[in-house]
Amino acid sequence: MPGLAPMATDERRLLLGYLAQQRNGLRYAAYGLTDEQARLAPTASRLGIGGLLKHVTIGERAWMDTVRGQRRTDAEAVAEYQAAFTMRADETLSELLERNAEVAAETEALVASLPLDHPVPVPRGVPWFPDDVEHWSLRWVLLHLIEELARHAGHADLIRETIDGATMYELVAGAEGWPATDWITPWRPPS
Repeated sequence: MPGLAPMATDERRLLLGYLAQQRNGLRYAAYGLTDEQARLAPTASRLGIGGLLKHVTIGERAWMDTVRGQRRTDAEAVAEYQAAFTMRADETLSELLERNAEVAAETEALVASLPLDHPVPVPRGVPWFPDDVEHWSLRWVLLHLIEELARHAGHADLIRETIDGATMYELVAGAEGWPATDWITPWRPPS
């Protein structure tokens, strides 16, 4: 259902549904933008929609690598984290959206293959991670990703509205091809 996570009675499907809903919230905020608009940082934040999209994609991939037990060196992790917030001049919005979709598919496949109680080691040396916890569960990681995506999707909504006045439901309606109603007029690119 557009705008809402799909109904599910299975916990795994419900978690993945909410993850997809929040991921789509950020993707819809990018709907119809040019590469130049996606790079804009028109608010007090230094982030633009392209940078947010890149950040959440890199972050989700890093979490799934952690779920797999793969660990980057501290230098690699720090460099990746610092580079993740900016859409470079040589990157396009379509490339960032494509990579986001690829990571989403990888996440869904990995989550389907593991129990939700699968232990995920807590990375050491990261200032915002606890030192007194050995591992989280895959369930915890999914809930954390939902929380992170929700935070950044909301941020992207504000940035998008600042860029051209478009709001979330107008963008969803435009992206999904909804008809105009008394409730909503789908967003269309300017002619």
